[in-house]
Amino acid sequence: MGLAALKLPRFSPTMQRPVVVSTWDSGMPVNAEAWKILSTKGKSLDAVEAGAIHIENTINCCVGLGGYPDRDGIVTLDACIMDEKANCGAVAGLERIKHPISVARKVMENTPHVILVGQGAQQFALQNGFPLESTELSAEAKEAYQQWLKKSQYKPEVNIELKQNHGPFAPHFFDDGTLNHDTMGLVALDGHGDLSGAVTTSGMAYKVHGRVGDSPIIGAGLFVDNEVGAATSSGLGEEVIRICGTHTVVEYMRHGYSPEAACKKACDRIVNRDPEKAKSLQVGFLALNKFGQYGAYAIQDGFVFSVKSETENQIHKSKFLI
Repeated sequence: MGLAALKLPRFSPTMQRPVVVSTWDSGMPVNAEAWKILSTKGKSLDAVEAGAIHIENTINCCVGLGGYPDRDGIVTLDACIMDEKANCGAVAGLERIKHPISVARKVMENTPHVILVGQGAQQFALQNGFPLESTELSAEAKEAYQQWLKKSQYKPEVNIELKQNHGPFAPHFFDDGTLNHDTMGLVALDGHGDLSGAVTTSGMAYKVHGRVGDSPIIGAGLFVDNEVGAATSSGLGEEVIRICGTHTVVEYMRHGYSPEAACKKACDRIVNRDPEKAKSLQVGFLALNKFGQYGAYAIQDGFVFSVKSETENQIHKSKFLI
């Protein structure tokens, strides 16, 4: 495919808006919450926060206090949020707070900082009225963790949930801990033409205590440029960080690439640097441009994403390289 075919055509002033897109098929109910705000002329920032809160309230393996713990048996949460004016906030390694996405928004709105971590993030959350939750693991996570302790091996496997017939993203807990993606990311364009995004996660299962992936890092797990578009990611965060993944995607869109083509170019960067290593890892990028066009691309088969607009409410299978 030539360069011209990858780039955006000239657009008429007509835009698809509002629209919200999110990672995985678990994004369908997330989008539904966001849509309650977008469909009533609400702001994209409020919409993405509402969507993230929804999944943080569920018990699933990858997001919220019900998710997998680290190798010390502690659940630590990461989240970030970014609006149309490049205001952004994030928390990392946050313990015992139910809604890290809302704490991240408080960081954005109430401090001069972008990211707070660990005990400092927890102290800030408590000072801003967030209650301290129990340290008890969810029943599902506790059972999986006890099974993992028998071997104590950290060996993520690409798309293990597909091999175990659980679907591309199901909130199931695997007793060997071989879960490869771990993030809920969503980006939205509201009726005013403004973009925002949010990411929330409990991080890699059985990670070293203190590990932080791409999810709370602006420009890695999430980036928003209101003149161009927004992007989020899911998969092995260390690889996303190495290429400043979502910033890279947005920059490709700035240079005229469609959302799908921009996501593909970012995947290419990861694969081309180490093709052999890429065979055993998964990263997926998801992007939304200023016109309301969306697209995604992944390194491996198995990445899906969810879309909600006035004319669409469905799950799409992403194209992939390997």
